[in-house]
Amino acid sequence: MGKYYKGTLQISKALSDATRLEIINMLADGEMCACKILESFDITQPTLSYHMKILTDCGLINSKRDGAWMRYSLKKETFEMVRNLLNDFCECINQN
Repeated sequence: MGKYYKGTLQISKALSDATRLEIINMLADGEMCACKILESFDITQPTLSYHMKILTDCGLINSKRDGAWMRYSLKKETFEMVRNLLNDFCECINQN
């Protein structure tokens, strides 16, 4: 499996969880502090950290420390890559 597809596989796994999809939807409105994200869920801080690590490790979100807090935002380049990949697949399907 090519390097390109390994990265896509990691992204696909990250997107296969409802909580992570909700987090991505929240971040679509802009950067957020982890504390604000946590308020929207009935989960513990370590569980949120687990989800954020998965999203960060696969390149879907950016993280930055702001004092004692972590702030998160979408990594637009990764979403554009996923969109392009899916568009390529759709073009192949339409050609057959």
